[in-house]
Amino acid sequence: MFKGNYGKLMVYASTGMPSRKRLESVRTATKETAKRLNLDFEMVRFDRASSPIYVYYEENDGDEPIPLYCDEGKMSGLEEISGKLRNMMFVLSFHPNHTALKEMRSELLKLS
Repeated sequence: MFKGNYGKLMVYASTGMPSRKRLESVRTATKETAKRLNLDFEMVRFDRASSPIYVYYEENDGDEPIPLYCDEGKMSGLEEISGKLRNMMFVLSFHPNHTALKEMRSELLKLS
């Protein structure tokens, strides 16, 4: 576990009520991943008819959020969603602009 906070994971879902089960799976997997990596978690609702659910990573307030996951309107399990989040974060950890992810690279590998 890390001492500092290294950003946040945000779940974006429409107010048009996407499938309750889909939203719960994505929200739970994202929240658990954020907790394990000492990241903040935020739920963001936007005004649109039912649409895919997205997960973004933001390293610092004001930074452009980076898309990590889209459910494409399909139901997925917690392990599958968590794995995709970790894989995307691991890949981003090699980008020079994401030093916080670089610092948690070994933890991302352990979680895989």
